Amino acid sequence: LTPFSASEDMRSTWQGKAGRSPLQALYESDQFEQSSLQAIHQQRREMLSNVCSRYTRKRRLLQPDDLRHLVVDDTHGLLYCYVPKVACTNWKRVMMVLTGQGKYQDPLEIPAHEAHVPSNLRTLSEYSVPEINYRLRSYLKFVFVREPFERLVSAYRNKFTLSYNTDFHKRYGTKIIRRHRQEPSDRALERGDDVRFEEFVYYLLDPRTQQEGPFNEHWERVHSLCHPCIIHYDVVGKYETLAEDANYILQLVGANTSVKFPASSKTTRTTTDMTAHFFQDISPFYQRRLFNLYKMDYLLFNYSIPSYLRIR
Repeated sequence: LTPFSASEDMRSTWQGKAGRSPLQALYESDQFEQSSLQAIHQQRREMLSNVCSRYTRKRRLLQPDDLRHLVVDDTHGLLYCYVPKVACTNWKRVMMVLTGQGKYQDPLEIPAHEAHVPSNLRTLSEYSVPEINYRLRSYLKFVFVREPFERLVSAYRNKFTLSYNTDFHKRYGTKIIRRHRQEPSDRALERGDDVRFEEFVYYLLDPRTQQEGPFNEHWERVHSLCHPCIIHYDVVGKYETLAEDANYILQLVGANTSVKFPASSKTTRTTTDMTAHFFQDISPFYQRRLFNLYKMDYLLFNYSIPSYLRIR
């Protein structure tokens, strides 16, 4: 496979027959009134574009491996870049309903583990180069993002504090404890199921971790998973406005009105207050270094420096 050129052509927004994007066409039609929601999405795209032009001097070429997170819906002309810990299970469920030719009716009827079976959804990396370029040019592209440290704490809580995540405990927990705990017990070294948040932070900042390859997708930066400075996303949805943004996308692609994004009923979700609590014991020195690690996500998606950080 040859790399994909980040040409204007490929990075253009979703184009209609008249050369206007369907977003523009919808703005101009009676179907949608000029709404505050459209203005918000326009602002997000402009913000993203401005930050990209300021911070990325040289555009690199996309490789097939860069496209593994882009889920394809050929029926509705849709590309979704999934980001773990940003409602991605529910979005994958919705994509299975949209692409399932009637096999699935209600996203919530699909078990969570089913949504993550690779063969249930096609990703853009599975297509040929001409097919990839056509879809990047022609389909509506969207991504959902979240306040970076809330997403990070959510990943830590899910992968390191729940007893059933033994794969993560064995693969990552044992390594983190071995490297970042003084005098660990034999049990901790064997099981890796009691990683402290502070140890997780040390692991993320350890040069050895970055030399070993990309981060696990659950704590990888969004800009490294979805390449928003190379791929022009038509809609940047936010976890903080999940329901409105999800409905907006489903309307834009003309999804059947019976397809509803699942309402969030989770009482266990990671909040700002909870995130602040986890950062209490992290020294300002490590807070600053961690912020620098995730800084591009803060800038690209217009999140403020959290008030609980002691880095000013």
